[in-house]
Amino acid sequence: MNRNQATRWLLTCGVAAPVLFVVAFLIDGAVRLGYDPATTPVSQLLLGGQGWLEIVNFILSGGLIVAFAVGLRRELTVSRGSRWGPIMIGVAGLGLVIAGVFMPDPAFGYPPGTPSGAIQSSSGHATVHLLAALFVFGGLPIACLIFARRFRATRDAAWSGYSLISGLGMPIVFVIYAAGAGGAGGLEVVAGWLERASIGIGFAWVGLLTIHFLRSPAVAPRDRLATTSS
Repeated sequence: MNRNQATRWLLTCGVAAPVLFVVAFLIDGAVRLGYDPATTPVSQLLLGGQGWLEIVNFILSGGLIVAFAVGLRRELTVSRGSRWGPIMIGVAGLGLVIAGVFMPDPAFGYPPGTPSGAIQSSSGHATVHLLAALFVFGGLPIACLIFARRFRATRDAAWSGYSLISGLGMPIVFVIYAAGAGGAGGLEVVAGWLERASIGIGFAWVGLLTIHFLRSPAVAPRDRLATTSS
């Protein structure tokens, strides 16, 4: 397999990961007994007798995102955003893997019999899980903003604007979700959907970015910038 073929396979992981991750947790959340996707975070699916399904989903999807980041770094060569853009995507993928290894604490009414709402103090493994989640909900928005700057420099207004909106939208919706999960403003009844919306914004951007580069294989060499990579 030559380098171009290898890079293409790595880039394809950027489509596979969002589809696998989102479809898996949506289906699992819809059919899991005692689980309410409207009010319960995705991470709670890691718990319970069927939790192994989401453990595999988190780890596999995270690994695919890391692979995509490697392929993206190879694709972009030396150009604006070619270093830190893929790095931050890789950080998000690594965060997903770590979140799948370290379990959250029972909360938000799941597993069944658990008190509703967030818990007041977290175990060590749950703390690591929360920190790993910040890699995901922080890494992807930063990557979006890096690529917004890159696309602006290459005069691609559509992709620059979309990346900017995604980079701002994902953390804004996540903050609203976090407030709702904490019981603010009565948003706890839709907190689960808010978290899913935040995830959807970031993962949709990853998938569409992948398709953009796969459809334009020559864009990276043509679009090299005289500036140093950021």
